[in-house]
Amino acid sequence: MAYDFKKEPKQFYKPGKKAEIIEIPCMQYIVVAGKGDPNLPDSEYKQSIQLLYGIAYTIKMSKKGPHKIDNYFDFVVPPLEGFWWQEGNQQIDYAHKENFEFMSAIRMPDFVTRDVFEWAISKATEKKQLDFSKVKLVSMHEGKCVQIMHVGSYDEEPATIDKMKKLVKEKNLSFDYSATRRHHEIYLSDPRRTKVENLKTVIRLPIK
Repeated sequence: MAYDFKKEPKQFYKPGKKAEIIEIPCMQYIVVAGKGDPNLPDSEYKQSIQLLYGIAYTIKMSKKGPHKIDNYFDFVVPPLEGFWWQEGNQQIDYAHKENFEFMSAIRMPDFVTRDVFEWAISKATEKKQLDFSKVKLVSMHEGKCVQIMHVGSYDEEPATIDKMKKLVKEKNLSFDYSATRRHHEIYLSDPRRTKVENLKTVIRLPIK
């Protein structure tokens, strides 16, 4: 069976509706950076998703082609993730989505080396006739975070984040936003197929 990252230790992808403190290890991602309101019809955000899945599935489906990847194992493409921020604001302001900056991401197995990634970029560019130059391969170590499962509309996240703020204060901790530590979301539901009230999103915020 294909390896499913979502079945790793439960706390990485299936936290409860109660805020919790967690230590996140180093993980590897393909990412695309951009800015602007993600809800606009031709937003950079929506374009980034197309690019990420193009590379992710090129790597996954390499098993059916002549190019053999060392240490390859079949895997379920992990859920889309997003790192969000706004210039000048430590915590994001949902009322001004036009000021969003983001890094869309999909986790990759460890066998995806720089050579594998560059092959996938070349292969996807040839096959899909798209510019994949914005896609990058990065490793990120989030470290100590507070996280929670948010159920419902993305616009209702502030109420859920209030629960996280309460726990951080109770534990005498503080938020630790920086150029490498961002508001992080993991999208477990497909908004095209899921009712808004049932959307499941892991929210993860950096603390110290």
